[in-house]
Amino acid sequence: MTAGLVQHWLESGRLELPLPASGHTSERWQRLAQLAQEDIAAARIAEGHVDAIAIINELGGKPPQPGQLWSVWAAESPDAVLNARHIAGDEFVLNGTKVWCSGAGFCTHALVTARVGADQQRLFAITVTDPAVKPLPSTWWNPGMAGSDTRSVRFTNVHGVAMGEPDNYLSRPGFWHGAIGVAACWLGGARRVADPLYRCSASQSADAYSLAHLGAVDAALAAGEAILARAAEQVDSDPFDRAGTAQLLARRVRAIVEHAVDEAITRTGRALGPGPLCEDGRHAQRVADLTIYIRQSHAERDLAELGRLAGRRAAS
Repeated sequence: MTAGLVQHWLESGRLELPLPASGHTSERWQRLAQLAQEDIAAARIAEGHVDAIAIINELGGKPPQPGQLWSVWAAESPDAVLNARHIAGDEFVLNGTKVWCSGAGFCTHALVTARVGADQQRLFAITVTDPAVKPLPSTWWNPGMAGSDTRSVRFTNVHGVAMGEPDNYLSRPGFWHGAIGVAACWLGGARRVADPLYRCSASQSADAYSLAHLGAVDAALAAGEAILARAAEQVDSDPFDRAGTAQLLARRVRAIVEHAVDEAITRTGRALGPGPLCEDGRHAQRVADLTIYIRQSHAERDLAELGRLAGRRAAS
């Protein structure tokens, strides 16, 4: 179902979004949020595709062809390493295993990070449909985000084309613009998870407790929408991050939106009890999907880094 929906979005042009920092960043993030309101798992794949397009544009790569579905596989693990060996020019051969590869079974292309030598990381464009790219059997037990087909992938002498210079996948300004795009999807998912609570408020069964929960959720969602709008203005006004504030901005946005997600999941459940989770399959799936998706945040570790950045800026 997820693969079919994403393919429909791709073919209908719904994944043709303005690039980040192009003057239309707010539209980009609003459209990502809308996709997540429709289907959270499919939006996870869509976000990876549009992020890949933005990365390729930023690093001066060859534009993707129509009909291609891209992903970004950049998770690192000490237990699963992908290595790249230089052949000639910008061509490399990749060997090893990559973990947490979303869309492993249905994406056509991907940007992957791999190690070059002992101390460099580099980004490569690869063709997922190459027989040398082998998605491994799924180890995914949770129903949340199961539709994203996230699993490990083994590379055996896979041809890769280098994108940009070594280590600039993380150092480029667009890395943090992409991190905010993920938060836009989280916010869209939170809006949809809160739908039953909004509907309850208009019914005769609404009481002071459910209305109080809704008030808290509504305020948190409004805060998320406001920070995304403000962030879009800042990104468009400083596309190359000359002020050096892109990371601080992204971490603030993600923290505020993560709070909105927590409020939507927790308070909708507390206000309405087990009914929607047990009797509404679509709502139950959205809650499961969003619960997994939000764990792309690193929780207190991200808050600690935000505190470090905010403290440094206050002292300057």
